[in-house]
Amino acid sequence: MQIRYSLDEVPQVAQKLLSMFDRYKIFTFTGTLGAGKTTLIRTVLQQAGVKEVITSPTFTYVNVYTLDYDRTFYHFDLYRLKNMNDFVAAGFDEYLYAPNSWSLIEWPEVIMPLLHSHVCHCTIEYADHERLLTYTIPEL
Repeated sequence: MQIRYSLDEVPQVAQKLLSMFDRYKIFTFTGTLGAGKTTLIRTVLQQAGVKEVITSPTFTYVNVYTLDYDRTFYHFDLYRLKNMNDFVAAGFDEYLYAPNSWSLIEWPEVIMPLLHSHVCHCTIEYADHERLLTYTIPEL
């Protein structure tokens, strides 16, 4: 599926992704630097109810946001991660399918073998002032 959007339409795209949270636990985001991965994730998390400041976890690999009613969101940025073993050694693999949680992962390529079910893969491409989000949702 594809959605073409401008920066002004990011909230509508975020709402579309948020509507899929009942079926998918993990959302991956690929695209070049500056494509808008963090912006889209920030908007999704805000619409999900996260009130704190949402930043990219570029140097910490993951930011954890827990809502009052026991829902947890993991925002990963794996741009600097060298291999899947480092991800597992840090214990991050345990976050992926934790109960009442969702993972939003930028630069997921290094851990793709760990993403075996309930995953929506999103790719963002951009030119000028327009983005194209392509998402694939494997059968459950």
